[in-house]
Amino acid sequence: MSRITELLATMTLEEKIGQLVMVSLGAETIVTGPRAAEEPTVEDVRSGRVGSVLNLVGRDRIHALQRVAVEESRLKIPLLFGLDVVHGYFTNAPVPLGETAAFRPDLWEKTARLAAEEACDDGIHLTFAPMLDCARDPRWGRIVEGPGEDPTVGRAFAAAKVRGFQGADPASPWSLAATAKHFAAYGACTAGRDYASVEISERTLHEVYLPAFEAAVKAGCLAIMPAFVDIAGRPMSGDHGFLTDLVRGRWGFEGIYVSDYDAVGELVAHGVAADMVEAAAIALKAGMDLDMESRAYPDGLKPALERGLISIDLIDETVARVLRVKERLGLFEAPFGRGDPARPAASTRAERRAVVREAAAASAVLLTNRGRVLPLAPEGGPIALIGPFVDDTAQMIGPWSGLGDQDEIVTLTAGFAAAFPGREVRVAEGCAADHAEDDAGAACDAMLIAEAEALATTCDVVVLALGEPSELSGEAASRARPGLTGRQAELAARILALGKPCVVVMTCGRPLIETELLKKADATLVVWYPGSEGGRAVADLVAGAVSPSGSLPVSWPLDVGQIPVFFGERPSGRPFVLGEHFTTQYLDVPNTPLFPFGHGLSYADFGLEAPRPSSPAFRAGEGVVVTTRVTNRGARAGATTVFLFSRDVVASTARPLLELKRFETIELAAGETRDLAFTLTAADFVLLGPDLEPRLEPGRFDLSVGFSADRASLKTVSVELLAEPAVA
Repeated sequence: MSRITELLATMTLEEKIGQLVMVSLGAETIVTGPRAAEEPTVEDVRSGRVGSVLNLVGRDRIHALQRVAVEESRLKIPLLFGLDVVHGYFTNAPVPLGETAAFRPDLWEKTARLAAEEACDDGIHLTFAPMLDCARDPRWGRIVEGPGEDPTVGRAFAAAKVRGFQGADPASPWSLAATAKHFAAYGACTAGRDYASVEISERTLHEVYLPAFEAAVKAGCLAIMPAFVDIAGRPMSGDHGFLTDLVRGRWGFEGIYVSDYDAVGELVAHGVAADMVEAAAIALKAGMDLDMESRAYPDGLKPALERGLISIDLIDETVARVLRVKERLGLFEAPFGRGDPARPAASTRAERRAVVREAAAASAVLLTNRGRVLPLAPEGGPIALIGPFVDDTAQMIGPWSGLGDQDEIVTLTAGFAAAFPGREVRVAEGCAADHAEDDAGAACDAMLIAEAEALATTCDVVVLALGEPSELSGEAASRARPGLTGRQAELAARILALGKPCVVVMTCGRPLIETELLKKADATLVVWYPGSEGGRAVADLVAGAVSPSGSLPVSWPLDVGQIPVFFGERPSGRPFVLGEHFTTQYLDVPNTPLFPFGHGLSYADFGLEAPRPSSPAFRAGEGVVVTTRVTNRGARAGATTVFLFSRDVVASTARPLLELKRFETIELAAGETRDLAFTLTAADFVLLGPDLEPRLEPGRFDLSVGFSADRASLKTVSVELLAEPAVA
């Protein structure tokens, strides 16, 4: 008899329900230590009424509570400890949207591995990451947590992060169970408003928003978190069709579902459950395993059983899944993790700092560089470093930063001082990052702007450190007008009016719609929230020690009225034609974004030749290899990302104008030329037919290569997918 079967046979109903309950010890625990009111939670653990805990941090505190579970409870079942380890634990890499801009799955995997090492060493077993929501609306604050607008990028990001967090063996002491979230289409919430309903076609859902989650399942993720939202009136936390039929049944998911915070109880607010008892029953029948903090399971499952809304067999099946994940993580054998003499050594602090510095530099996107003002010369007159982001450590690491060590964060001021030993760096705050709330604050901003203006006149070049405060990015941070806050725009206008060479370093978690500023600044470097080593990495880029290589993972709107704007649009029956009125267009702004998906400049100068297919016609079983030649025509080394897009010209359902199939970041020395080959298989030409079932349709495909999704700059070749010969 297996351990799980034996446990189920001896567990009381209360103990079974306890394994399905995840409780939080509160955010204050992270900052100040255990709460005075912690004792009831300890008693709940001792009596088997709690099976999982989130937000408790610190190895000693975690182990103390684990000791209660495995030494003082009747059944000795270990607790599962979870935390939002999104882009670092103590040491922070760039936020996920920023890191995606590196277009390097190897780097995505490496930073997740480092975060896992730090979190596991502190006693954490489960992270609520990666966030895989495709997001095409920068008004939505949680765009910062995910891989941007494209499903192909999302799939690659999902696989890399699951591999990085979990490693090869979930039972390894360094394996952090990954939670793919938020399933699904959370990024399509109405008007970019967090928690709002989602109205979306079944086709777009399956083609755009689900693929990253399927990739996470195939990579072996141990958990999935359903989204807060409903799709067409069906809240995800209670949708059997998605959670059980699709993900468990068709995709083969063998892990557990973890509800988002209070999401099971919120089925009442959604209007699909009359009370907590019905909410608990709906969620359990849908396939939800862990109820995070809503009290629906602890208070509602027993009455639901008594009312006949659920069966004991269903409870047993759910408990077995939770116990199985604990078993796969090795918690029964090693509930405290440390102490294994065979445990391999983790990376050193210096190694982790080097990796996140590399990630921050690789993630930055050089949007503009007029007159090649960047990089700045190592010698010369003073540099003015101005703006509210020059010394604020919280703005370097951004939202969802785990236990990011504030004392270890390198600011822009420190980074620039080290990068420019031959030039004086003069620093001014310029203004507050956000709006002043009273007359005194407004007066202070006015004084700071005047001081910054005066400082700038004494310097040869100005670096403006502007952006979006981190508290305005992330969950519950939707913005109708995502742009600079407070009096930053006024500060920028005053400095630009001086006529000095001006470089904008933009810190943000989404595209900020500041079109005039981006047109007027001599150079703009988007650094996102770059992480613990952000100051050094940004200074490396500005000084030219590293050449920018990041590319936009989202289209950057020209105007808020364009949102959502993305490269994967389907063709219109009346496509835009310049000068013709009755075509799809705005009357007041262009259709195209200010910067397309994939845009990013370099200090090198890259050229790309037209793609060459291995054959002009091929069958599905053969596939096709597409080769392009990349040349660095510049005088210095650099890296760039090459994208391969496809267009199914005629199909049973209208296909997008561009579909990303492959991407690769390539590094070339000055003057170097290299061939880059992309192998496409039958799977790359599969579409969902009118019935949403996958199918291959012979016909013409346009294959395009380029450095971005700007259709005018792509180089294209056509190939023919041939029908398979009839079987005699």
